[in-house]
Amino acid sequence: MVTQIPIPTQQQIIYPESDGKPMANNTDQFRWILVIQQNIEWMYANDENVFVAGDLFWYPVQGRPNIVNAPDVMVVFGTPKRRRSSYQQWNESGIAPQVVFEILSPSNTQDEMETKLLFYDRHQVEEYYIYNPTNNQLRGWLRGEDGLDAIASMENYASPRLAIRFDLSGDELQIYRPDGTRFFSYVEICQLLEQAEQRTEQAEQRAELAETALEEERRRSQILAERLREMGINPDELS
Repeated sequence: MVTQIPIPTQQQIIYPESDGKPMANNTDQFRWILVIQQNIEWMYANDENVFVAGDLFWYPVQGRPNIVNAPDVMVVFGTPKRRRSSYQQWNESGIAPQVVFEILSPSNTQDEMETKLLFYDRHQVEEYYIYNPTNNQLRGWLRGEDGLDAIASMENYASPRLAIRFDLSGDELQIYRPDGTRFFSYVEICQLLEQAEQRTEQAEQRAELAETALEEERRRSQILAERLREMGINPDELS
């Protein structure tokens, strides 16, 4: 007797949301993932058709859950902001992430990174960047006629899609927004907010002191005017 194994329908196919591995292997890698993801998301906070995600599973082919990758950061233009358990490209009008970032850790092997490059090349990523915090090395690829081509020099290179600029002249990478503002960490943003609040409080205190001094001056002027009137002098005629 021949038993036929039923072919699973699309509804039965499971697309896992996690592989059980940690998002990052060390604090440097985690910090850079957050800095890049949060700052780019901040850049496009008012654009509802730019989706930015970190460590989210991307499934490019429907019915093939074995074809998957989870970029450290990916940016997708043309698809709305919303909660996703994974990025299933066929449910996103077929739009592939245009920009992808990977942050290296000591556990990443050359074979692993070559496989990632092949994946992003095959599935139409336009810009791909790898940053190694350990040696401050940044590599990039830009899509040309034949696929992803290595960018010759990343010093002061500006992303065609994001218009952000990469500066490698210091001890670690600095990234600048199109308006020249540097990418900030969450701690730095909190410190800037605290400083802004302190400046606001100081300005309010100075305004209150100035108002108090003005009121005191008015009070003294009124007392002087009353005394002049008691002496039979009209203060209005003295002005």
